[in-house]
Amino acid sequence: MLPHRRTVILAVALVAAASLAFTTGAAVISDDADTVAEDRLAVQPAEGPNGKYAYLNGDDEIVVDLSPTNPNLSAEFKGVNPDTLASADGVFTVTYTADEFARVWIEHEGENVTFVTDSDAIEGRTTDSLEGEANNVTLAPNETVAVGLRIDARDEVAGTQLGAEEFSIRAEVADPDDASGASTTDDEDELSTSVISPATDERQFAATDTQPGGSVTFDADGMQMDGESITLEQLELTGTPGGDLQLDAAGSPDAFDEASTLDAPTEPRPLAYLSLQHNIDSEESDGMTLRFSTDPAYLDRAGVDRGNVALYRQTDAGDWERLPTQPLDDAAARERGLPDDRVHFRARTDDLSTFAVGEEVPRLDVTDTATDATTLAPGESLTVRTTVTNAGGAAGERTVTLTANGEPIATERVTLDAGASTTVELTGRVEASGEAVLAVDGARVETLRVEQPDNGTEPAVERSEGAATPADTGSDGPVPEPSGTDLGDLGGLALLVGIALATVSLVRRMPR
Repeated sequence: MLPHRRTVILAVALVAAASLAFTTGAAVISDDADTVAEDRLAVQPAEGPNGKYAYLNGDDEIVVDLSPTNPNLSAEFKGVNPDTLASADGVFTVTYTADEFARVWIEHEGENVTFVTDSDAIEGRTTDSLEGEANNVTLAPNETVAVGLRIDARDEVAGTQLGAEEFSIRAEVADPDDASGASTTDDEDELSTSVISPATDERQFAATDTQPGGSVTFDADGMQMDGESITLEQLELTGTPGGDLQLDAAGSPDAFDEASTLDAPTEPRPLAYLSLQHNIDSEESDGMTLRFSTDPAYLDRAGVDRGNVALYRQTDAGDWERLPTQPLDDAAARERGLPDDRVHFRARTDDLSTFAVGEEVPRLDVTDTATDATTLAPGESLTVRTTVTNAGGAAGERTVTLTANGEPIATERVTLDAGASTTVELTGRVEASGEAVLAVDGARVETLRVEQPDNGTEPAVERSEGAATPADTGSDGPVPEPSGTDLGDLGGLALLVGIALATVSLVRRMPR
């Protein structure tokens, strides 16, 4: 069991009034009992784990004692912690021992302690309180009702004595037609459950005499896992192995020492943790349904989508697995009578261990970027192809940006479901010459050379100032020089010069 806190403690001790010495009646009472109502009612500590909270004192009076003075409790038990709600089913039993039918109830003036029965087990009852004549139960001859406690220690301080010093058990003869049936104990076969709240973030659940293949439900009544932002509401065991069951629950906003931080492949965001220590063989049980709730204002502040909230379980190997988790819509919550100021969830597990409430988030990653370009001219377009994959557990979107030397040149907005991927083409231009380092969302892709291409043409002829171009003359031929002599004229002049030189040579070789 979870260790009891030793800081702020309260005690409960109640003694039944109007007790009489036991004499024989119609019922056979095998053990000592406190008898009241003219010996027609026999009151005894119940069998099962919660029966230890009741005992008969030296005057054979029934005493309900949740304090360190109780001789049936261990020395470690210090009482009920303040600022908690606690309950215990089947603390003592009341058996009607006469031959008629009788209405039975309890008179008690305390505000913090309420005597209760299992209202679901008694046909026609709408309340579990057994206090006051209006809340009586009708018992047939030899019939028994199990009585439990509901303790409200909220707003109390250490050392406070809860409840009145006495309570009385009343009975009056009833018409058989008014008999509605009661919760009965079959000594050894009656299922009994209890819930103890040592602290706001702890619960101790116990069940006795469970039937193999049956089911047991424990109400956690808002056990805190992250303050009141996330609370445990109920545990329902199905296909139980039978016998006595013990479950100790604890909640925390941080991971427990015996478990690791939530770490699943989809990288969910941890919100709260739940530890369950138990004596249940998971292989002999069909599993458990967990019900928890959240404050809607908390979800809004944290930016959590209720559809992305999930419960995870840590396996024996240390891995975290996601459990089937369903949020209840408002209509379904109202139909089940759940508080409408909470967001309610339901999850199912086959095994018990440490659990975590988490939020599935999108995780869009950019991979496999490539481009065919190695060089390009200034202003020429280029395309980079990249793969975007959503490795998270929720749908999401992301803007993918292509940069050249850190400057954006193309962007694309991508939306993907969980587990999906797509190829994105980013097309942009680089205007400046030189080297351009391409990157997609900061991840380097390629370094390009941006320059004017070499197309193999001759360099242009230098022209003197004022020289005409082919466009000026309207001709495709050579352009005359400013002297007005074209190349054709120069060719003829060269020929004449050649002839003149030859004539001079011939003249020089003639005999004189």
